[in-house]
Amino acid sequence: MTSSPRLKPGDSKERSRRFLPMPKGRDIRAGKKMTKGIVLAGGTGSRLLPLTTVVNKHLLPVGQKPMIFYPIEKLIEAGITDILIVTGTEHMGSIVQTLGSGKDFGGTFTYKVQDASGGIAEALGLARGFCYGERLCVILGDNIFEDDLSFWLSEFNKQERGARIILKLLPNLERFGIAVTDQDKRIREIIEKPDADTLNRLHDNKEYTGCHAITGIYFYDQKVFDIIDTLKPSARGELEITDVNNRYLEWGELQYSIMDKWWNDCGTFDSLHTSNELIRHYNKN
Repeated sequence: MTSSPRLKPGDSKERSRRFLPMPKGRDIRAGKKMTKGIVLAGGTGSRLLPLTTVVNKHLLPVGQKPMIFYPIEKLIEAGITDILIVTGTEHMGSIVQTLGSGKDFGGTFTYKVQDASGGIAEALGLARGFCYGERLCVILGDNIFEDDLSFWLSEFNKQERGARIILKLLPNLERFGIAVTDQDKRIREIIEKPDADTLNRLHDNKEYTGCHAITGIYFYDQKVFDIIDTLKPSARGELEITDVNNRYLEWGELQYSIMDKWWNDCGTFDSLHTSNELIRHYNKN
């Protein structure tokens, strides 16, 4: 973020500005909406056992870096330098030791502990005090992608309110939450990990023109915390981010962008291997 030139003490403009309150969610110096970054790095990493017995999943190597470096660097490159990292109790020490204060990345890091694995929405709820009325960009710590975050941030800043989710066209939609769009490019449904019958129903509906996976990249305004307060645990005992997105959809405040380049998560051995291959190829070019 670029600030305005410093005014000299005693300057008339400086005196008049000195007593102006800082509007919530805006940088008065740059005239831009402020967005804070949140990287969610909790969970047990059970699908990557036994590796995750001794190390947090998000510290596993992808290419020449720990996995969590990639989402953090994407935030920093987009000018989001004030970042909260949420992780579990077992590996908080190793996360902090690896990332430090954020100085080496050009940012400032804050940490929160998620005591138990209560879902993405529960982990996001821990960021309420950190955000102080500002907008937020949330990235799951196992998401690795090629696109520049700046374009999506710019699109989100054009919204007066609401949320924006990032979608990707993928073949194996049953692994993900999906967004279903219509001919007017509006999201009509959000479904968590649809089965084959559901996908067939969507395919047969002529009003629907697209089904895309919802990646782990989300932009929210401050209402997200009020929504989280109303959520009830799902059948698996977690507060679901799908329920958050569906609430914005009900209000007509959910927008989306579609990724152009590659994206992958690192939740399984196969996807971890794929991520390593993508990074290796990317670095070659």
